[in-house]
Amino acid sequence: MKCTDYIKDSDTLYMKYHDKEWGRVHHDEHYLYEMFILESFQAGLSWRTILYKRKNFEKAYDNFYIDKVANYSDEDINRLLNDKGIIRNKLKINASINNSKLFKNIEKEFGSFDKYIWSFTDNKQVYVDINITKNKLSDRISNDLIKRGFKFVGSTIIFSYLQAIGVINSHSKDCKVYKELVC
Repeated sequence: MKCTDYIKDSDTLYMKYHDKEWGRVHHDEHYLYEMFILESFQAGLSWRTILYKRKNFEKAYDNFYIDKVANYSDEDINRLLNDKGIIRNKLKINASINNSKLFKNIEKEFGSFDKYIWSFTDNKQVYVDINITKNKLSDRISNDLIKRGFKFVGSTIIFSYLQAIGVINSHSKDCKVYKELVC
């Protein structure tokens, strides 16, 4: 199975995401945080749903400015719960605020979230077949995040996150992006 088999040819937004972002190594702290928040909202939903709401999330979450999100008040929570452009799940919204605070703790402890997340692979991208949804790596990271108090960070969500930020490359070997990444 090619990694684009699940994307309709007419779905240009999804195809652009696949071709330009997914599976590519990202070290930018702001991007890592944005994707962390978005992936946690994906729990139980499709990535396509989140992708098509991404701009709305960006606006609702103050352009993913972590210092603002980590300090959201009850008023902000109510604003988010009433924002029809995002996923209005109170547990996920509360988790996003909690996780923002904990994300900042990891940045302080490790110097950056980037150093933390890449430490699990000795700073090397790993190839994992697209046909699985979790593995020992995502299990380890998920367990560590849960111990730190994070929510909505099960192994499947973390596996998807690792794919999104390029720690895991799951582009099929006949995919043009795979060839770009390994050549």
